[in-house]
Amino acid sequence: MQRYVLILAHTGREDSMVAALQVCEQLRAAGVRAVMTAEDLADMTTHFGPLNVPAQELDDGVTLAELELVMVLGGDGTILRAAELVRGLEVPLLGVNLGHVGFLAESERADLAQSVEWVVRREYTVEERMTIDVTLWVAGAKAAHTWALNEVSVEKSDRERMLEVVTEVDGRPLSAFGCDGVVMATPTGSTAYAFSAGGPIVWPEVDAMLMVPISAHALFARPLVVSPQSTLAVEVLDRTGAHGVMWCDGRRSWPLPPGSRIEVTRSATPVRLARTRQVPFSARLVRKFELPVQGWRGPVPDAASAGTEPIPVVQAKRRIAPGGLPLKQPKNIGRQD
Repeated sequence: MQRYVLILAHTGREDSMVAALQVCEQLRAAGVRAVMTAEDLADMTTHFGPLNVPAQELDDGVTLAELELVMVLGGDGTILRAAELVRGLEVPLLGVNLGHVGFLAESERADLAQSVEWVVRREYTVEERMTIDVTLWVAGAKAAHTWALNEVSVEKSDRERMLEVVTEVDGRPLSAFGCDGVVMATPTGSTAYAFSAGGPIVWPEVDAMLMVPISAHALFARPLVVSPQSTLAVEVLDRTGAHGVMWCDGRRSWPLPPGSRIEVTRSATPVRLARTRQVPFSARLVRKFELPVQGWRGPVPDAASAGTEPIPVVQAKRRIAPGGLPLKQPKNIGRQD
């Protein structure tokens, strides 16, 4: 049975197109059919020539449902584009970071050939990442219904004015304030925009949603971590007449006139990410952010069988008078009334 792997590359960068050509050739040599979208294939053939790209065009004899996997060559933005493409399908994404931080990517450019070999041998696991449903209401009517993997952000559209909002959790108002915006994120998005706004980093295995104000002019405007069964909402107030804009994953946007309401719930459709190595998330944080860990000694060897040493008792020193005689201790020392 023929196997199909979609190659999604950032064709605006030459190094990404060179990497895509390498992947196509390696897959063909292994008997796996490389597939590319019509737009990416057109960019590739323009750069390398029409006969030098061994890839099949998507929807020309192969559909999205027939794909075994999507290999994404680029940064997190390219992975988000891939997630949009296979939304609703059980097709996993394997990211190779050619960008900057690349938190969603599984490997780096130097590991590209090895990553393709793992794909050929099907030596990868698949994990599911939570997504969120986003509903926009304007003047009492549903203006948009969309989704996000990282976050939905409510932002001011005018630099000279703060956006007046009121936040809400589970149908109850929480606080109203002026701000530059509010981010509502998933654990996956906790290392993206929400992190830049001062939110906490949440491990991907944790089921939760985040609400993080951006530059709020308020005493109580702290980041919140809530249950995945909760409903988050932000309403744009009309106190100043300021307008806003709603962004989903930094890719799709809608205008927010005063009176707009954005509701966020957990989505029933996750994004599936392929993993070739079981690396702890803490190790990923250290590598991506280049965190200093010098001096770390690690867990104690054989900690389960190690005994506990007796704790030495330190006696209080006796106070000595100038003449050499011990001073009388106060009578209430040691009493617990």
